Amino acid sequence: MDLSLLLGLVLGFGLILASIALSGHIGAYWDFQSVLITLGGSLAATMVNFSMKELASAISVLKIAFTHKETNPQEIIATIVRFAEISRREGLLALEERAQGLNEPFLQKGIQLVVDGTDPELVRGILEIELSYMEERHEIGQRIFERIGGYCPAFGMTGTLIGLIMMLQKLEDPRTLGIGMAVALITTLYGVILANLVFLPIADKLRLKSSKEVLVKEIMIEGILSIRAGENPRIVEEKLNAFLPRYRKTGRETAMEHAAEEVRTGAQA
Repeated sequence: MDLSLLLGLVLGFGLILASIALSGHIGAYWDFQSVLITLGGSLAATMVNFSMKELASAISVLKIAFTHKETNPQEIIATIVRFAEISRREGLLALEERAQGLNEPFLQKGIQLVVDGTDPELVRGILEIELSYMEERHEIGQRIFERIGGYCPAFGMTGTLIGLIMMLQKLEDPRTLGIGMAVALITTLYGVILANLVFLPIADKLRLKSSKEVLVKEIMIEGILSIRAGENPRIVEEKLNAFLPRYRKTGRETAMEHAAEEVRTGAQA
């Protein structure tokens, strides 16, 4: 569970509701027609942009935003270095059985291609194609939420204009003007909140998760090709660590020990 996303949403809505409760009645800020115009209109406009298949994928993408567990690149590097050591000591064929115990299908596939004696350029090509398809899938999910977030304020303003038109039709009753204006502005409020607290932050969260996953996959590709080339494990480690920002190199030794133990356990099984 991504606690930062969940806590951010809860805290954001909580603070808004608390401020409303301190200054007035919360029920005065609820209007179902405004919800239909703002959220319904934004979803309808998004449907015009994307196919039904792409829209259906938004559900699984939303699940990723809340629950997807990030892969630790340091552990991946440690695993690849351990495989490089085994390859140098026992040969590439010794990696086949150990690769079956990996929890990373992408890395497992790459190791299997290397064990099968696949040409390095072909290995790179296969893995980079799979990576590009993954990026494309992620980008569609990001764009869906960006589109909804972009449409919400516009449809909020549309609802405000509709409310103002309805209000002007009742100018003969001055008592309804204040209430009508308040209802008209609620739609804009809904649009701003939904865009800037829900949809756009989710799109940014998905983009961040995708960039981190792409980085890990690029580390895997380079590591797999280094194993195929028979490079020294120390050189492999230094090369892969160059992918990481400086602050993420902390605790590398612990990750190395954990990954080595995992590989040994898988081999014994």
